[in-house]
Amino acid sequence: MKELLRQGLADLGVPADEGQLDALAAYGARLMDVNRVTNLTAIRDADEAARLHFLDSAALLTLADFAGKSVIDVGSGAGFPGVPLRILRPDVRLTVVDSVGKKVDFVRDSCAALGLEDVTCLWGRAEELPRLRESFDIAVSRAVAELPLLAELCLPLVKAGGLFLAMKKPDCDEEVGRGDFAVRALGGRIRDIKRYTVPGTEVVHALVVMEKVRATPVQYPRRWAQIKKKPLLG
Repeated sequence: MKELLRQGLADLGVPADEGQLDALAAYGARLMDVNRVTNLTAIRDADEAARLHFLDSAALLTLADFAGKSVIDVGSGAGFPGVPLRILRPDVRLTVVDSVGKKVDFVRDSCAALGLEDVTCLWGRAEELPRLRESFDIAVSRAVAELPLLAELCLPLVKAGGLFLAMKKPDCDEEVGRGDFAVRALGGRIRDIKRYTVPGTEVVHALVVMEKVRATPVQYPRRWAQIKKKPLLG
C-alpha cells in the first residue's frame, strides 16, 4: 500500500514525507485488519482501499485550501476523508462525527495508535450537536445523503466565510440543482463543482464547493426525521 500511495500522491502533486506515508499505510493496515471482523467498509482489498479511500480523500488537498483550518468530517465512517487530510496536513484541526459507534471507536483508537492525539472523535448525529454550531472553517462529507439533506446537516456547522465540501458522483448536476434552495436557505451559496480522477483508476468524482455567506437561521438544523420527511426543496 505504501508505494501505491507514494505514486498516487505524487500524481496528485500532494507532498508527503516518509513519516506521513508510514502513517497512511499503518492506518490502512489497521482498517483492513479490523474490517475482517467488524464491518467498517465494503472495500476489502488493500490496494483498492488505498486508491478509493486514501487517494480519493487526498485529492481534496488539490481542490481547496486546508492550511491551518478547523475541519469537521460529517458521517466520517472509518475516517474518510478526514484522517488522510489530517495526516497529510498536520496543521489541520480535525473533528470527526459519525452515528455508528464502532466506526467512531475505530477512528479514535487508530488515531491514538498513530499519535494523532489532537483529533476529536464524536459519536452522534451532526444535527444533535448544537455546541458545534458555526465552529469550523470547513465541513467535508462523503455521506450518501442527497445534497438538500446533507446541506442541512453540514452548513450549520460552518463559520461565515467558510466552506462546505460535498464529495459526490460526477453526474451530480441535477442533485446540485435540487440542493440550491437548501444551500441558500441555510446561509450558503454553491460556488463550484470540481471534477477529478482518482489516481491509478478511471474513477471520476466531483467535489461540490459551497461557501457560507451568512449565519444559518436559528430554526436549522431540524431533527433528522423532519429533514428526511420534508427536505428543503423550495
